[in-house]
Amino acid sequence: MITRFIDRHQRWLFPAPAVIFVVLMMVFPLGYTLWNSFSGWSLTAGRPNTFIGPQNYIALMTDGRFWNAVWNTLYFTALAMSVELVLGVAIALLLDAKDYRGKRVVTSILLLPMMATPVAVAMVWLLMFEPTAGVINFVLGEVGLPKPLWIAGSNSVIPSLVLVDVWEWTPLITLIVLAGLAGLPSEPFEAARVDGASYWQILGRVTLPMLLPTISVAGLLRFIDCIKTFDIIYGMTGGGPGFSSETLNIYTYNQAFYYFNFGYASALLVIFFTIVTGISLLVTYSRRRLEV
Repeated sequence: MITRFIDRHQRWLFPAPAVIFVVLMMVFPLGYTLWNSFSGWSLTAGRPNTFIGPQNYIALMTDGRFWNAVWNTLYFTALAMSVELVLGVAIALLLDAKDYRGKRVVTSILLLPMMATPVAVAMVWLLMFEPTAGVINFVLGEVGLPKPLWIAGSNSVIPSLVLVDVWEWTPLITLIVLAGLAGLPSEPFEAARVDGASYWQILGRVTLPMLLPTISVAGLLRFIDCIKTFDIIYGMTGGGPGFSSETLNIYTYNQAFYYFNFGYASALLVIFFTIVTGISLLVTYSRRRLEV
């Protein structure tokens, strides 16, 4: 009887453990966070986990620190993504241009930064960026150049953090684009060379258009990773100086684990999840339009 039942319902029974795991590990936390976002749960104020409606979301709309965190998040993400995409594609094209001795060694060395632990990377760059004793300002001083404040300045902290992110994750873009270049058909390039097209004409009218879907995938992966960057920023600045580098991730963490406003932090997480999902769907839709 049991054997016959299993034979008839194999297509439902075999995926069932995976489905249950996904429900327990993803759907339940999302639902619980959504419920908490409508509660006034706060240990510092002594408020229990009781339903208060959309009050947390209404408070967010008038929270200047929240809007500052949104701006910092978008600024960091846009700047890091644009630099990484340009550099990653350029390096991939350079590495793919021709075969030379030691190409594999150069490629392996280039990919080493993304294998490092982000917190360790943050600690190393923190020492290098130190305004008074850091090695970067020491070298700049030796050659007579001005010494920036780097992560100690409110205007320079985001670009400085972007520099670290670019150093660590540009190799990922390079790796993805190299894989895309390896999969391109050779016929269009041969036809373009027969027609007398120059390298730059082939690059602009053949290579990059054919490579655009791959670049969009790399951009989407880096967007999702950039917008939720926490370890590098928290390890180097903690959101400072002041709130100059406080992103949505950092602000949410502070609300939850410094101020213990769990209801407010849950509302921040819901907003953050909505932003990431919305932009990801938009990029995915744009990529499909490009493929058509």
